[in-house]
Amino acid sequence: MTVLTQLPAAAMPLPEAIQGFTLEPSSHSPRLLNLTLSREVVEAFLAAVADTPVQALEYKSMLRFRVAKVLDDLCGNTLQPVLINTLVDRATGGLQVTPEGLDEVAQAEEMVKVATAVAHLMGRSNYDAMSGQYYARFVVKNVDDSDSYLRQPHRVMELHNDGTFVEQDTDYVLMMKIDEQNMEGGNSLLLHLDDWADLERFYAHPMARREMRWSAPPSKNVAKDIYHAVFDVDRGGRPIMSYIDQFVQPKDFEEGNWLTDLSESLETSPAILSVPNPVGSFLLINNHFWLHGRDRFTPHPDLRRELMRQRGYFTHAKTLRNPRQK
Repeated sequence: MTVLTQLPAAAMPLPEAIQGFTLEPSSHSPRLLNLTLSREVVEAFLAAVADTPVQALEYKSMLRFRVAKVLDDLCGNTLQPVLINTLVDRATGGLQVTPEGLDEVAQAEEMVKVATAVAHLMGRSNYDAMSGQYYARFVVKNVDDSDSYLRQPHRVMELHNDGTFVEQDTDYVLMMKIDEQNMEGGNSLLLHLDDWADLERFYAHPMARREMRWSAPPSKNVAKDIYHAVFDVDRGGRPIMSYIDQFVQPKDFEEGNWLTDLSESLETSPAILSVPNPVGSFLLINNHFWLHGRDRFTPHPDLRRELMRQRGYFTHAKTLRNPRQK
């Protein structure tokens, strides 16, 4: 598990004034910030990268960093430090990003470009084995026969961290809504570890540091099991998590019941945020101290939601990484 700390201010100073976007606390929580990219910046960015199709971003990973530079240049090079400092700051660590003017499924490729640029200003997206690309697009419909809760609309997808069953560092998660039809409900659920009342009780338990086995269902295209504990610490000694109830494989009575107690505590926490995410917008969170999930949808025969996901690791500021980690 990658261990993180807040980036020293001297390493990435915040700009005195930002350009091309606005930033304000969310009405849901001051830990979650709303970042709105202006229509002018979005239009200028899409015009500048019009000759760079998504296929080129898929084939040539260096171009993902070039489109990131284009976007930051349009923002007077003020976007990158805001993203970096927000994502690694334990007090926040989460953004809801809205690119103005991107709100129709016909603009799906443009949405992928914007999300890719934002992600690669502070990190690099991992290979997503489910899709075979650096991002995944998937659809939720009214009827589903998948082997995980990801595409099942009529039940809550419980709070979890991403990347629990892969060897790659997963420092951030980006979740974008591309389309939504006949949809009611299905808000994103978020919980910051420091707002979870039972954190200290579970973190102090001997089971918190026991290595457990994590394995994924066939649809994830990951065959190798991974072993790690649910909890670790950042450089400041504060708890961070790598947990998902669907894929942890307790070996005995004690592990199974401790994990069930932990899950029940998380799911009943009054600190859970229920956040609607409009089409074209995306949530970008620090995966180590934010857990995320999804509320259930109201059934409808023509229900459809398309999502795009990127998840990866921070590439800026080597000071973020614990020297004990490889």
